[in-house]
Amino acid sequence: FMDIKVKIHTLHTEGGRLADASVTLDGCFAIRGVKIVNGSKGPFVSMPSYKSGEQYRDLCFPCTKEFKQEFDRAVLDAYQLQLTQVQRPPEPEQAGPTMNM
Repeated sequence: FMDIKVKIHTLHTEGGRLADASVTLDGCFAIRGVKIVNGSKGPFVSMPSYKSGEQYRDLCFPCTKEFKQEFDRAVLDAYQLQLTQVQRPPEPEQAGPTMNM
């Protein structure tokens, strides 16, 4: 298996795009412009693409079903982790000792 590092850059609160990310594969190949999009079946990974006529075509993509699953899982896991960190309530401040007079 390949080392897949994901960095979530921006979380979006409106529209169908949930987040923007970049992915580094084995520390030697970087992909920018990866998007997490809200689809009818939940969040999915959208690769960088260009418009050709009426269709969008991916600029880069996993070549096997197995690696696509691994890639998508790494990106979606990083997205969920980022959401958890953003939504976590702030730690309560530690109250110092009280003095009764």
